[in-house]
Amino acid sequence: MSSPSISKSRRTAFSEPVFRPYFLAACFATLGTWIVRFMIGWFAWHLTESAFWVGAVSALLLVPTFALSPLFGVLSDRLDTRNGIIITATCNTLIAVTLTALYLLGRLSIEPLLLFALAFGSVTAAHQPMRLALMPRILPRELLPSGIGYSAIVFNTSRIIGPALAAALLTVSGPFWVFALATALFVTTAILLRRLPNAPAAERDQPASVLNDMGAGFRFIAQTPMIRLILAMTLVNGLLGRSVTELLPAISGHLAGGTPSALATLTASAGAGSILGGWVTSRQSGNPGRISWLVYLALCVSALVLMPVILLHGLVAMVPVIFVSSLFMTVIGTGSQALLQLTVDNAYRGRVLSIWSMVSLGAPSIGAFSMGAVAESFGFGWTLLIFSLVALGLTALLWQRRHRFYTLDGATHSTS
Repeated sequence: MSSPSISKSRRTAFSEPVFRPYFLAACFATLGTWIVRFMIGWFAWHLTESAFWVGAVSALLLVPTFALSPLFGVLSDRLDTRNGIIITATCNTLIAVTLTALYLLGRLSIEPLLLFALAFGSVTAAHQPMRLALMPRILPRELLPSGIGYSAIVFNTSRIIGPALAAALLTVSGPFWVFALATALFVTTAILLRRLPNAPAAERDQPASVLNDMGAGFRFIAQTPMIRLILAMTLVNGLLGRSVTELLPAISGHLAGGTPSALATLTASAGAGSILGGWVTSRQSGNPGRISWLVYLALCVSALVLMPVILLHGLVAMVPVIFVSSLFMTVIGTGSQALLQLTVDNAYRGRVLSIWSMVSLGAPSIGAFSMGAVAESFGFGWTLLIFSLVALGLTALLWQRRHRFYTLDGATHSTS
């Protein structure tokens, strides 16, 4: 018979009954989100056959995350996050139903499509901090890394399956049934979430305006060295590892032949690596010292694995590079989120995690732009080597502050 300590160490998030409907809801919501994102992009091309308008709807899907995330972070600290996610699922249902109705009536043109892209992006921006703030309210501290890892697996699997499923259904039966599937997924999400207990906001000493709460959140981040360190880790990961994922079409063209099958193979390799990275995090306990060590290791490996690209060419050589890079990129992302969840008090959780989301999404855009610009002059081999060396240097600086995580770990055990 195993000892209680061993049995406890082997527990996963699924050992908590409340996590199971949450996980299923996350599966349906994420799959529905990627299906609708695919359909909005497809309709932009179908209606205009213009790369400009496809890029425009893609931008409108992302812009609200940067513009509205701090606001939604404040709201997630004020609301019952379980009810908040039910509201976002309901809003997504209405968007999918309205798009379907406009299509059936023959009234869907690029103008309303742009508005719906902005609306869908805004709902996604609201959903993200509420989803992140809900998990610590349904899972005990030691199971948070497990829950975060499984959520990463759901995200990366849905990112592959959603567009593929939508494309297949679109080919066989047309847009109506694709939107009908997305609608059913969002409705099921709302139903499953009602099985969760309420997750009310932390009690407040006195009321404050939204702007005051937003300012308090920024001040809390600025005055907390641990949070600044975790955000810096996320920034380094975004500027290197996640930027490589964003540039896969260009990397495929320069280093792997550039054929559609080569890009599909590299994309699949990145997806497989990300899924494995989520699984690695899901096996961790709520030990900040151990998780931080894993994140530091992943920062180093994700940089080192890209250095030999200066000597490597061809699809066979690039597949393992992209696989390993994506694996450790996901470990960094999920690990840094777990560290934040273990660090931040409930009163500030939504605001802090909304800023983390902005950094994790914004840094790859900046990194991809910078990396692409440098690669135009020096090629991807030298560019990846330069960016990898910079990332290693930044990781060495962050390593000097690693003691903060062990201090947090000691405090955690002393109060547990």
